[in-house]
Amino acid sequence: MRSANLLNDFAFKYVFGEDCKEANDALKSLLTVFLERKVNHVVVKNSEMVKDYSKMKSSRLDLLVEFNDKTTVDLEMQLRQTKDNLPIRFSYYLARLHGSQELEGKYYGELKETIVLVFFNVNLIDNHRMCNTFTLRNEEGLSFVEESQDRMKLRTVEMAKLDLNKPLEDMNEQEKMIYYFLNCHKGMEDSKIKMMIESDEVIQMLEKRVETISDDRWKKIIEDFQKLHENEERMELQLEIEEANKQVEEANKRAEVANKRAEVANKQVEEANKRAEEANKRADESDKKMDQMNQLMKLGIKAMLTNGMSLEFISKSLSKSEDEIMELLK
Repeated sequence: MRSANLLNDFAFKYVFGEDCKEANDALKSLLTVFLERKVNHVVVKNSEMVKDYSKMKSSRLDLLVEFNDKTTVDLEMQLRQTKDNLPIRFSYYLARLHGSQELEGKYYGELKETIVLVFFNVNLIDNHRMCNTFTLRNEEGLSFVEESQDRMKLRTVEMAKLDLNKPLEDMNEQEKMIYYFLNCHKGMEDSKIKMMIESDEVIQMLEKRVETISDDRWKKIIEDFQKLHENEERMELQLEIEEANKQVEEANKRAEVANKRAEVANKQVEEANKRAEEANKRADESDKKMDQMNQLMKLGIKAMLTNGMSLEFISKSLSKSEDEIMELLK
């Protein structure tokens, strides 16, 4: 076994991102295979990071790619090995890359096509395709723009979907390259790797790049960078935890405000109920007084009738109709 492993972030970026012809040729071959378009020219925008591994923060390569049809593309290539927020990350990377183009003094038709190409060794997408391309489409799969005008693409390569037991002669170019990615650290000890190195020009090119970081002097550099990358991921995770905690705190504050408002509303309801009770009491007292007055009036009317006074006279004396008087006497 050798120390080089293309799943290692430093090795990945060194092999494809160093500012030299060999790395550039390997990168063009890689992009041609996985973008399925012949690459004519490619410029690594952040190649200076490869020269000083201590400044490298991720296995990301910013690329300016020119295809044989002279189409130019801003491309970002990443190696990821965890599922942590991958769909959110990729959407952000694509939007950031597309929005980073200078458009002042130009019209929108001059925007270059942008692609985020991501290799990861986990299963994420629920289909059997190892390579998937995502664009702007609606729920029924209808494209938002014509294919020729589609400027934003996300290209994913799920290396974990490769059937490692598949015979070499049945593998396509993508499968061979991914097999090499996953097993290049075995070198000639792996029979398929041995056969590819002996017969496949693209793999031979990659093998030459891998060999440059296969001796013991690279072990500490690779291990150190791995630690840097792990620290970066821990920091990202910590930031996500802090952000989640902030959201929880804000939710708790909103809940406290809502509870206070509910308390105020409950107090207002209680006060309204008390006022209603008081009003009912006063109404009851008023009804009682009215009943007492009616009883007294009823006794008075009976006394007047007993004394021989006519109903007509009583009506005029009490300013009540005869019907009202008769109602009181019931």
